[in-house]
Amino acid sequence: MNAQTLTPQKMDDLLQSPVVLSQDKILVIDDSPCLLAAMLRKYGYTVVTETDSHRAHGAVLDQAPDLILLDINMPGADGYSVCTTLKASAQTRDIPVIFVSARNETVDKIRAFQVGAADYVSKQFQFSETLVRIETQLNQRRLQKRLIASEAQAREKSEQLTRALAQIQETQSQLVHQAKMSSLGQLVAGVAHEINNPVNFVYGNLTYIAEYTEHLMELLGLYQQALPEPTPEIEEKIEEVDLEFIEADLPRLVGSMRVGTERIQEIVRSLRNFSRLDESDLKSVDVHQGLENTLVILQHRLKASGDRAEVNIVRSYGDLPLLECYAGQLNQVFTNILANSIDALAEKRKQASDDGAVEAPQITIETKRVGLDHIRVVIADNGEGMPESVRNRVFDPFFTTKDTGVGTGLGMSISYQIVTERHRGQLSCESGLGQGTRFEIELPLRAAKHGPMAENRYGNTGSQAVTPIGVSVGEFQQAS
Repeated sequence: MNAQTLTPQKMDDLLQSPVVLSQDKILVIDDSPCLLAAMLRKYGYTVVTETDSHRAHGAVLDQAPDLILLDINMPGADGYSVCTTLKASAQTRDIPVIFVSARNETVDKIRAFQVGAADYVSKQFQFSETLVRIETQLNQRRLQKRLIASEAQAREKSEQLTRALAQIQETQSQLVHQAKMSSLGQLVAGVAHEINNPVNFVYGNLTYIAEYTEHLMELLGLYQQALPEPTPEIEEKIEEVDLEFIEADLPRLVGSMRVGTERIQEIVRSLRNFSRLDESDLKSVDVHQGLENTLVILQHRLKASGDRAEVNIVRSYGDLPLLECYAGQLNQVFTNILANSIDALAEKRKQASDDGAVEAPQITIETKRVGLDHIRVVIADNGEGMPESVRNRVFDPFFTTKDTGVGTGLGMSISYQIVTERHRGQLSCESGLGQGTRFEIELPLRAAKHGPMAENRYGNTGSQAVTPIGVSVGEFQQAS
């Protein structure tokens, strides 16, 4: 570098038009950087130096400069190699590089720009021009940083808006679903109540009908003994009504009516227990009763019909204490999972019906106590299972593999929230193609009635409670 032409006095004379200088950090990579660094410091720049080209990349990472002044001729790797390395690194590629070299050939400048230089200054320079070039690159670097920061803020705001929109949509859907479930629950409870009264009336009178029928049969027998030879008119009527068949079938008919009304009473009782409108608060319940009530509600989907084989239910119930829970919501979880299992077995039910050699469709329900204060409910099917891509999203809101208009993708998401947020439990899914699907529910025996919501699996702190209390089998077939 020509030191004779760069005295302080001459530099001051060159700066006839003032240049507004910044205090950004400049890294000088040169085997003899002292003079250039001293001149830059004179004008207020923060300057660091590096003389070893092999340590240049590490120095850039450590110092994080706003601008790099790079010499070409250095021991070891030359400036072109250093610049190539810097531009190849994601951490350093955006830092502008100005080559400062004694070379002044066009080919040298072209090569410098080819490896990523922002500018090229010959060491036979006027310092005022060099300051302007440095400030130009620093200004561009500042603008670039602002642009990057602005883009990052825009992306963050966009992500926040996207998350907020998703949360609003989820909340809205949950509120609609909750209102729908509440209305359905009230409808179910009301229908169950209306059915229950006449059924109880019929069932209560069946005892008297059976008694009266028995008395009439006894009286008829006495008449037959007293009048062994009935009149022709009576004989004709006996043959017309087939009295012998009536005597044999009437007790059976009364017995069938009793069985039928008992079955209706069982269904009504299951509906009332399932909806549990009077149990919206925490209450100690028998989990097995909830499972059996759910199976009663879904019984029509388990039976063989048309081209579908029957779904076998294998129970493996352990000795469980009463569970403190929101019973209606827990029944909803059981219904969602069992309904999905029945859907998953649809193809196997057809194959089993067509070919007896195919493994029969089966759902296994297992319960057991875990430790002193938890229980576990496992519901597994022997269907085709799910690929990992589906299994990983099975609890995501609005995710469904069903056809458009059939499923809303909320059933399993709401089930997850009921178990994890409402009951502080765990709900997991294990599945693989050809391996069936297994849902595992683990619940504490005593649930916390109040307290802040735990952070859910989507990273949001739940502020709304999911409190659907009613159920409709058709609704759950479409909701999950």
